[in-house]
Amino acid sequence: MTEQAFETRTDQINLSPVAAAKVKSLLDQEGRDDLSLRISVQPGGCSGLRYQLFFDERSLDGDVVTDFDGVAVVVDRMSVPYLNGAVIDFVDTIEKQGFTIDNPNATGSCACGDSFH
Repeated sequence: MTEQAFETRTDQINLSPVAAAKVKSLLDQEGRDDLSLRISVQPGGCSGLRYQLFFDERSLDGDVVTDFDGVAVVVDRMSVPYLNGAVIDFVDTIEKQGFTIDNPNATGSCACGDSFH
């Protein structure tokens, strides 16, 4: 069975169904239903962006929360412009296992000195 394509949006972050299922599984293992998947971005110089993905129970002023099949994905307001259109997926192959981020905002641009107001 081939992986089913899903519609991605350019005005928000996107979480693939595979990644959403993995996040649900991890939360079930933790026995917590009060956690969200928080994603934040820090400019990584001209090489692109650095990402942080972690479970968080906090709610910060200006957070943007998007629900994917019951998984809450939280992005702080400073990271939103960097993550619009980005797709978070989960890869499980012999070569590697983990979350991946395909971000059209990070390709071919220099983040040096860029700021969003």
